[in-house]
Amino acid sequence: MRVGVLALQGGFVEHVHALNKLGVSSLEIRSTQDLQTPFDALILPGGESTVMGRLLRELDLYYPLMDLIAQGMPVWGTCAGMILLASELEGEVNTHFALMPITVRRNAFGRQLGSFSSIGMFEGIGEIPMTFIRAPIIHGADKNVHMLAEYDGFSVAARYDTMLVTAFHPELTNDTRVLQYFLGMTGCRH
Repeated sequence: MRVGVLALQGGFVEHVHALNKLGVSSLEIRSTQDLQTPFDALILPGGESTVMGRLLRELDLYYPLMDLIAQGMPVWGTCAGMILLASELEGEVNTHFALMPITVRRNAFGRQLGSFSSIGMFEGIGEIPMTFIRAPIIHGADKNVHMLAEYDGFSVAARYDTMLVTAFHPELTNDTRVLQYFLGMTGCRH
């Protein structure tokens, strides 16, 4: 089992460390050359979604990755990764992959100074630490999207088919249960 981690910008290193902690092989994806190495799942990390979207296109990664996700490759988008997967961004015309039928509101809890940590319930896991950094929320979703977690009445995690999104950053904590949940979606149990 190898998990590809988009490594153009943002918090990809923390995801790689979490995978290593569980003994799961990772592949940092920076170029189309990296796509020649087989991988079984994909993580889209937190960071600046606009910058990631631009780099995906400039580096010719956009269409190959979109095709892999559309064909059912398991993908987990954290924070900016959730924005990349969303089919609609509230108040904005442009989207990125637009493969998950959710509407996302950016910076729902405020800017960088509004970042915080809390504890919340994640369906099928229980109480987990949640670290929010300029976090988005899921403001609307198709009826087939399954909400997995809320914070303060807002949806902050969801699953649709082989896609998982979290508005918070499990990779910034020592708790690997959300990563294990994602690996379970791939058929790999840790």
